[in-house]
Amino acid sequence: MTEILKRAKILEPSNPNKSTALFGGEASGILNWNDLAYPHFYTLRQRIRSLFWTANEVDMTQDVKQFPTLLKSEQEAFLKIIGLLATLDAPQTVAAMKIADFSTDPSVKSLMATIADQESEHNHSYSYVLSSVTTLDKQMSSFEMGRVDEVLKQRNERIVDVYNEFALNPTIENVLKVMVYTALLEGLFFYSGFAFFYNLARNNKMVGTSTMISYINRDELEHGKAISDLFRATLGENSKYNNDKFINWVYDQFRHSVEQETVWSRYVLADVDGINLREMEGYVKYRANKMLRLLGLSEIYPDYTDNPMKWIRAYVDNFDDTKTDFFEQTSRQYVKTSDANGFDDL
Repeated sequence: MTEILKRAKILEPSNPNKSTALFGGEASGILNWNDLAYPHFYTLRQRIRSLFWTANEVDMTQDVKQFPTLLKSEQEAFLKIIGLLATLDAPQTVAAMKIADFSTDPSVKSLMATIADQESEHNHSYSYVLSSVTTLDKQMSSFEMGRVDEVLKQRNERIVDVYNEFALNPTIENVLKVMVYTALLEGLFFYSGFAFFYNLARNNKMVGTSTMISYINRDELEHGKAISDLFRATLGENSKYNNDKFINWVYDQFRHSVEQETVWSRYVLADVDGINLREMEGYVKYRANKMLRLLGLSEIYPDYTDNPMKWIRAYVDNFDDTKTDFFEQTSRQYVKTSDANGFDDL
């Protein structure tokens, strides 16, 4: 019989401060960052904390003026993609907190709390963007998309199943599955949407919104790294799940997710000038390969080890390659920058 994880106690002084396991172990609840089972988690948290920002720091003045001048196809894609992002980011806050609830490692709880806070700000940013550029009825309609749009509902079907199954049946296997889908959300599901906003920005449209998306994108890259490291550590502690059946399940989820992201991009970007849908499909496969490598698994798209969407490198891969301030680009407007925007190869 599969063991159901129990919510970790807040304090249990009879247990050691250093956790005996990430899930299903023992720990006092006293967090000493100099005495961790996985010292690397301190670095992960510090990197994420260094990215702190809030939505109202981004100047939306020009976007307010520009939105009514966008093509109808661009306005429709804008509202649909914001709807998608809101649908996925709101549950991410809860998912991070659920993982924290059942982890018996206090450093994981702190790391997940930091991620949950940023995900909450991401969701707030979508409301902030929409309230800046469009009417209340269109704002409401955009946030309803996750509930009523059939393409979006089908796209998110497996995410809903995996997340809710963990909430109802918290086992080691199900927490591993939640981590897989969290990695997919952070590293693949958002990227056709991100590409849309970057495409607007390279045409000097809606640069404030694109800057906001840049902040979110930067966060998601770090979240994906953190969740992938947690996944690998959890799988290492629970080696019985490191078997062909589970690993093949992971590969199946990636293939399915690539298919759904491709369907979604064709649905939402078909009438948008400047984005080649074949390149977009290749870019999604390229992102899938990157996330699989982070999870410690093999690539499944051998023809997409390099980024086929070359223009987007100025907006995304610039993190990886130059380690310069992401926002210091002549085609962008920005309000807040920091020295912590560089990335290792993700």
